[in-house]
Amino acid sequence: MNITGTGALSLLWHDLDAREEALRRIVAGVLAERPPPRIDDHIVATYFFALRTTTLDHLGKEIVYHSTSGTKDIPPGSLLERCTGKCAGTVPFDDTNRLGLIHMAYPLAMLLQPDGHLTSTDILHTICGAIVFDVHESQDARLVHLEIPPAALRTFPGPAHGPEGVRKITGFPSGEPAFGTILKPTAGITPDDVERLVGEAALCPLFLFVKEDENLYPHLEYSPVSERVDRALAAIARAREARGGRGLLFAPHITCAPHEMRDTIHEVTDRGARAVMFSESFATGAVRLVREATRGMTVPPAIYGHNAGIGVRTRAIWREVLDLLARLDGIDFRQTAPVKPGKPFLRPYGDEWEASEEVLSRKIDGIRPTMIARAGALDQGNIGLNLADAERRGIADGVLFLSGSAINSIKNSQGKADPKVGAAAMMQALSVHRSGRLRDVPIDEHLAAIADVARKESMAELTAALQQRYPGRVT
Repeated sequence: MNITGTGALSLLWHDLDAREEALRRIVAGVLAERPPPRIDDHIVATYFFALRTTTLDHLGKEIVYHSTSGTKDIPPGSLLERCTGKCAGTVPFDDTNRLGLIHMAYPLAMLLQPDGHLTSTDILHTICGAIVFDVHESQDARLVHLEIPPAALRTFPGPAHGPEGVRKITGFPSGEPAFGTILKPTAGITPDDVERLVGEAALCPLFLFVKEDENLYPHLEYSPVSERVDRALAAIARAREARGGRGLLFAPHITCAPHEMRDTIHEVTDRGARAVMFSESFATGAVRLVREATRGMTVPPAIYGHNAGIGVRTRAIWREVLDLLARLDGIDFRQTAPVKPGKPFLRPYGDEWEASEEVLSRKIDGIRPTMIARAGALDQGNIGLNLADAERRGIADGVLFLSGSAINSIKNSQGKADPKVGAAAMMQALSVHRSGRLRDVPIDEHLAAIADVARKESMAELTAALQQRYPGRVT
């Protein structure tokens, strides 16, 4: 097929990210001036719509019909009335009344279970129905904000530990940066390999947390998760003295089908795992499942809900909504992305990044914060930028710096990967940050500045790490 003359190629090149950035700025400005309503006995979901022919007001009535009681003949004072939603307002962006925001109020009466609780599964199933996202009339639809009444919020478990609890069970003091790492290779490894890799990580005093990768599945004939846990915990035990009494959380990967998940949780926790890791984006409801399945334990496992693939959902549901629900369900660690100059490597970035970290760390009565795991090209060249940002915002103790290859893959003078060299380089980078000498250096000049300090003060490991991480830019 000859596609060059169809005129469609320009549409295929349309930059969805640029449009999303503009949409976020507009929505944030509108909501700052006209905040969503708060209704004590309703969940209020705010959507952005671009409609083909109908109006925002008409679609609001359609959502009420299709997403709540499904009837237009509602007797006053009836159960039907109590379980029927309402449009709580529209905010047109232009005079067509087809572009803008709709605030939809969903009654708790149709959602609450007998003891008064509800779950994120209940919420999303209701507010993200076919009438919102699946009809042709919606040229574009986004769920951009969620207001849950305080009484309903208090029914959620929230994280078992959060940043303060994670530091407590590992013995990491407040005020000291906490690092994490990922086992690499990420697939095709045996329990012997896991033992060796965890043993190497355990010798690094910077690490509070080590996790398996999402590519290493729990039920492999050559690498069953039970054996991996046994070997990993044995390696950590051998390194206990070298760690000066500090603990190390090992999170085995347990992503599997729902009917296998509960048994897998108990399989690893019964063997001593104090953390678990799974891909929450493709195991919807798994955070709450794990939280409830382990609630009776004296020390429940810390939950690392990996958000690989979250982008397939954030094109319709804004990330901060998903992150809020994950926090409410009980997630202890949630990945965002590091502060770094230039083009981002991972989403989130910009306004999305700020919204995500804000919803994970802000005060919610009765709900612990989630520990933010900054990952994705985090290294010695930008750790100072990340620490400065976290300190400025007062969340330094609530951030886990996930820096695997920047520590484990730095090569020594013999050309072999040597975690000792990578760890020494990171500690040197931390000392530069603590000295305050780069405090006023612009973000785009930070790399050159820290490389200059490393050379002048003969920080050989830091210089080597920067040269390897930034070839051609650091010599």
